[in-house]
Amino acid sequence: MSTESIYRDAMPALCSVRDALLDEITAIRKDMEEELGMDPIEHLLARIKSEESMREKCRRKGLPETAESALEKIYDAVGLRIVCAFVDDIYTIRDRLLTLPDVEPVEEKDYIRNVKPNGYRSYHIIIRYKKQHYAEIQMRTISMDTWAALEHHLKYKKDISGNTALITEELKRCADELASTDASMQTLRDMIRDL
Repeated sequence: MSTESIYRDAMPALCSVRDALLDEITAIRKDMEEELGMDPIEHLLARIKSEESMREKCRRKGLPETAESALEKIYDAVGLRIVCAFVDDIYTIRDRLLTLPDVEPVEEKDYIRNVKPNGYRSYHIIIRYKKQHYAEIQMRTISMDTWAALEHHLKYKKDISGNTALITEELKRCADELASTDASMQTLRDMIRDL
């Protein structure tokens, strides 16, 4: 395994992109808080993918473990996760992000409106910042984030034997119930706003 960083000398630039996006999202958050009377973001996380994680992803995708692969072919060296209380806030934040002059959308996957078969829901957008580096931004509600975290723990348990079909079915049922709760909470918020 190479001892040279898979990011070569790009780590300072990646950190700069991460920090700039955090600043941009914080500004959007403050504007929305003034408009809504509440903070639309429950929590916001950002990271640079670790060396080993990036190398493993290159291997999984059949790509050479090079800076070109890490920075030009895999788009999530910089990653952010935005967790909101309400589904509508996800789309509002997305729309505001795309009005920023330094943000160029590259790819979007709406797993909220197009739910994965296992029940996974989230909004993913890959952007290119200042025409230089890519970042993946995932946006979820609290319910979606909780389900994804629990599903991840279950999925990565040691050899799960037994009725995997039943486990898969139950995970999907839980995801659907949480989505129903999200819809009800959104309706309640809309009703309260209209009062």
